[in-house]
Order: sequence, then C-alpha cells, then structure tokens
Amino acid sequence: MARYIGPKARISRKFGEPVLGENKALQKKNYAPGQHGKGRKRKQSEYATQLAEKQKAKYIYGILERQFAGVFDKASRKKGVTGEVLLQLLEARLDNTVYRLGVAPTRRAARQLVVHKHITVNGDVVNIPSFTLRPGDVVGVREKSKSLEAITKSLSIQGAKKYNWLEWDGSEMHGKLINLPPREDIPENINEQLIVELYSK
Repeated sequence: MARYIGPKARISRKFGEPVLGENKALQKKNYAPGQHGKGRKRKQSEYATQLAEKQKAKYIYGILERQFAGVFDKASRKKGVTGEVLLQLLEARLDNTVYRLGVAPTRRAARQLVVHKHITVNGDVVNIPSFTLRPGDVVGVREKSKSLEAITKSLSIQGAKKYNWLEWDGSEMHGKLINLPPREDIPENINEQLIVELYSK
C-alpha cells in the first residue's frame, strides 16, 4: 500500500504540532509551509477544520484515505461512541502497538519491522501492519530478531514509556494488549468528534 514518504517537517508545520514525531524544523519555523506561510491566516470553514482533523489523524497513524474510511465504517457499526471506538481501532493496529510497546521508535519503523517479519502475534509471525489486535493478544519479537540493533536500541530508549492498556515483559521481549484504551488514556491530540461530523455529512 502507498504511504506518505515526503518531508515530515512540512506536515508538522502544516498542523502546527509534531504530527510525525519530534521535529526541530517546527521550533525554527513555527508557521505554515509554503510561499504564503507567514501571511495572515484566513478563517477556516467548518468543513476545512473537520477535514484537517481527519488528515492529521491519518498522518499520525500512517494510513491513507481508503483504509481510514474502512476503519471509520467499522467503528460506526460497533457499540459505543463512534469517535472513541475509531481511536481504539487505530490504537489496536499491530504497527501502532509495536510502537507503543517501545520496540520501534516511530510508527514508520514499527511498520517496517512488521512487514519484514520480525514481529509475532500469539506466537505466529504476522506481517500485516493493519492487523487488528484483540484484548489478550500477545505481541512479541521473533526469536531470531531479538538481537537486532534497531530493536534493542529502541527498547533501551523507549522502554520507560508505560501505557495502562499494555503489559511488557522485557526478559521475554513480548507485550500483551490488556484492553482497548479509554479515550482519556490515548495521548494523541485529535478531536475525533470533528472526524465523526465530517463523515456524517
């Protein structure tokens, strides 16, 4: 599947926050990219605001329009608040969970680890980044990949991150999805209600 491979700084400056991870360019140029970035901002329409929020969510989780629409459709059919369920489904993606566990420093890197068959789910190798995990699923590093420098380095740096909905066993190098996270535990700065309103039109 295609994905955004352009400059991360441009996206971060577009939204005024580090959407694709920490970015020094945002500190140096805290205005929108392009020729008129420093100019006076026009007031955005309601639709433009909703669209921007959806685009931001897509960039954060690293998925494109068709797949995002599919996740929203799935969320709208489930019980509960649609916006919260949408974020829960995005958080339950395999690539995102690998990132949250600290096995990879970014979601892009996590996606690559999954595609290259370094990650297992319940003991079986899974190479589909969009694979949706269920509570109780165990995500681990494949035995022959445990000494991979990219993984050990990331764990040494990211290991301190703890999330209430995940368990991590450093000695075995595997983690468990305990439950789907409630909205207040998801740290991403996304106004999911705007996305729901956009798709409801």
